[in-house]
Amino acid sequence: MDEKPGAGPDAASAARPGPAPVMGRTLTFTLAVAAGVSAANLYYNQPLLDLIGRSLLASAGQTSRIAMATQAGYAAGLLLFTPLGDILPKRRLIVSLCLLTAGALLGAAGAPSMPAMELASFLIGLFTVVPQVIIPLAVDLAPPERSGRVVGTVMSGLLTGILAARIASGTMGALFGWRAVFVAAAVVMVLLGGVLLRTLPHAPAQTGARYGALLRSLVTLLRTEPVLREASLIGGALFGAFSILWTVLVFRLVAAPYHAGSAAAGAFGLAGLAGVLAAPLAGSAADRRGPAFMIRWAITCVIGAYLILALWSSILPLLILGVVLLDFGVQAAQISNQSRIYALSATARSRVNSVYMAAYFVGGSLGSLLGGIAYDAGGFALACTVGIAFSLVALGAHGVGSRAIRLR
Repeated sequence: MDEKPGAGPDAASAARPGPAPVMGRTLTFTLAVAAGVSAANLYYNQPLLDLIGRSLLASAGQTSRIAMATQAGYAAGLLLFTPLGDILPKRRLIVSLCLLTAGALLGAAGAPSMPAMELASFLIGLFTVVPQVIIPLAVDLAPPERSGRVVGTVMSGLLTGILAARIASGTMGALFGWRAVFVAAAVVMVLLGGVLLRTLPHAPAQTGARYGALLRSLVTLLRTEPVLREASLIGGALFGAFSILWTVLVFRLVAAPYHAGSAAAGAFGLAGLAGVLAAPLAGSAADRRGPAFMIRWAITCVIGAYLILALWSSILPLLILGVVLLDFGVQAAQISNQSRIYALSATARSRVNSVYMAAYFVGGSLGSLLGGIAYDAGGFALACTVGIAFSLVALGAHGVGSRAIRLR
């Protein structure tokens, strides 16, 4: 499929010149670490759901709302805060969000009830949009011919943070209790804000638009860019499938034949190494073969993963294989989608990213909710069946979207 990225609607205002490409190895590494450390906040709760549910006297279905609230908050933050990356200096925005996230994490640490925990989780998601300001910044600073590779490297850092979050939170939760995890995360975010204040380069605003006009332009982007619509549907459906597994996996592991706890659930995050490896490979493949090829391959991986998980979750090597394939497929599709959408408009990357990632996490929050409901109703196999349904939605969106783009 040959896609011809348009300039994208930028009627909100005339573009301002962006920063010259200055992306070196040190800055790339710094951005990758910052993306990983901040993204980790979205995933600390997953291995802890059973512990939190027991502490706050909630069922698996009720506890899954914590993961849903975090992802719903993230989707809202993407729409409300990340567009500011086009009209404010990104360094100031990133540091401010780090400090706000720290406050929300402390709120979760002290939550006395499920409603309070859900509210704190929503706020954690709302402010933890730092990675989605960092990624457009990395694209701004990278030479065009290296943008796919740079995005892949930063995404590797992000995925490493997700991996570390699951392992660290599961282990800390088992040793010190789930509240200690959120206190430690708050301290880390304060330290990160200080480091980034000193190290990030000044990146001027990309446009002089007013905030209201900027938000309206999100609707215009979605209406006029078929590539963005297709990528948003695929991303949302696949992240919904991804979230189903990571919401219910801890409940599967505490049941027979495993009888494991939060530490074992966190250790399963090691399977996320597949996603870390997928990010740079998918970025390079998208540069060479085109993203459509990688997306088709990635969706096939996710469907295969859920078939394995639905049929053989009681066999540990096959459970691990299913988790590895799922992570690999979802992250490969994510990098390929981002490679496409960032080519649409150099002056609207934050807004394009806002639309895409908001759809991504709306899908994730829906997956977490339905996964918990399915697990309560029919166990792990039913939750996996819902994961397959989400994957088929992504496959259908890719087929319909590809035809629409060719006919355009």
